[in-house]
Amino acid sequence: MKCPYCEYLESKVIDTRPVDDGSSIRRRRECLKCERRFTTYEQVESVPLVVIKKDGKRQVYNRQKMMNGILRACEKTPVSFTEIEKAVIEIETALNNKLDREVSSTEIGELVMDKLKAMNDIAYVRFASVYREFKDVNTFLDELNSMLHHRERD
Repeated sequence: MKCPYCEYLESKVIDTRPVDDGSSIRRRRECLKCERRFTTYEQVESVPLVVIKKDGKRQVYNRQKMMNGILRACEKTPVSFTEIEKAVIEIETALNNKLDREVSSTEIGELVMDKLKAMNDIAYVRFASVYREFKDVNTFLDELNSMLHHRERD
């Protein structure tokens, strides 16, 4: 670490402690040349998650977009905001645990649908109707029949 006073490149760490929220570390250092002390902060560099849209365009992942879609699907259902937040956190954890920093919007949509299917049937069908772009009533009925068939097997 370069000394801000004499620009010498070597220093020793005198004290280390986490900053309030634990996302960074504060270090007190002493320059090995001029012996003056200074403070540095370290934090993890995060590489953003990039979403590949259906049309091939790429954009930085936006948590609020996913949250809004799930909230809209769960409107007027007994699903609590806490359950929705938990689902979003679980989806984000799954995405962040992937080695690849690019993910398709299709993969995110499928993860959301899996969570909604476990949370509430109505929310699942609402989301699926928009996500899968149901063109007519028959497509909608096919999805409902698929849900009923899976429920009967379980």
